[in-house]
Amino acid sequence: MSVEMSVIVPTLNERDNIVALIDKLDSALSGVEWEVILVDHDSVEGTADLVKKIEATDRRVRYVHGDDRRGLSSAYIKGMLASSAPYLAVLTADMQHDAALLPRMLEVLRTGEADIVIGNRYVEEGGVGELEMSQQIISCVVGHMTRWVTKARVSDPISGFFMLGRDVFHSTVHKLSGIGSNILLDILASSPRRLRVKELQYKFRPRQAGISKIDTSVAWECGILLLDKMIGRIIPIRFILFSMVGLSGLVVHLGVLAIVFQLIKFNFEISQALAALVAMTSNYLINNLFTYRDIRLRGWPFFRGLLSFYAVCSVGAIANVAVASFVYHMGAAWWLAGVAGPVAGAVWNYAVSSVYTWGRPWSTF
Repeated sequence: MSVEMSVIVPTLNERDNIVALIDKLDSALSGVEWEVILVDHDSVEGTADLVKKIEATDRRVRYVHGDDRRGLSSAYIKGMLASSAPYLAVLTADMQHDAALLPRMLEVLRTGEADIVIGNRYVEEGGVGELEMSQQIISCVVGHMTRWVTKARVSDPISGFFMLGRDVFHSTVHKLSGIGSNILLDILASSPRRLRVKELQYKFRPRQAGISKIDTSVAWECGILLLDKMIGRIIPIRFILFSMVGLSGLVVHLGVLAIVFQLIKFNFEISQALAALVAMTSNYLINNLFTYRDIRLRGWPFFRGLLSFYAVCSVGAIANVAVASFVYHMGAAWWLAGVAGPVAGAVWNYAVSSVYTWGRPWSTF
């Protein structure tokens, strides 16, 4: 018999929760043809090995290797793409979502009452359990922000517990940003039509084992995702962030130049070179932390990426001067040439560093 529902679960060091999760699904989904697709992001404590061992004896369990440099959204997307079931459910491996709600979610979709069913911690008798106040505030703020870009109104837009039909996923998959950890918000904001949403109450439970991977960075990720949906089709949101970081680098450059040249009394050429090196390093660190947060570099790739960023920005500086000189000698005003140079340099730095600094050459797998 074919599978009716796939449950997509991302994992990162969740070995102690896997067996209990499968038992919960088995108990909750009696009478339903289901499977669980566990997308593991290079866990280091044996999660993948355990899932593969269970997969060998239980046809309902499937292992998919995820990208450890990407966020939760990419894991959910990869898991959904690996499924052929008509219904797709999303939850986490930490046992905080009530699997007993899945049959009700499925029934809502079967009857055509809604396009997407969301487990809501904030309606009627639902509950946030041990959800931190900071996360409750983030959810509230993001809920108001989503009204700017989504065609649906939901009370809990950053819920990690929902179910949708495969047709809904297919209609949005090519428009998904895949940024950060909130796939629900991405789907709501990417849908070409207004989705019919049904919210079902549930009580958010304490994590059973392991360590939570959620922190206040979720607010940053949601903000970036929403900005991407609002203006990303005109100007890539990463380019905007990259340019803002570049402006901060200019401040750093001038500050270091003032200290080294004016106070320490180095000659100007050495002072300028040191200021440029510090500014490039600052730009790299900030971009790695924020602009490319979802694919940030760690370990040895971090240092290789830094060297490549130096090289890219050095060429960008040459491009800056060359373009400015060309525009000026073509008869343009000096200020226009002065603007054209940095813009050209910024475009070069962004385009090339996206590929050679944060792109596949420095991948950790």
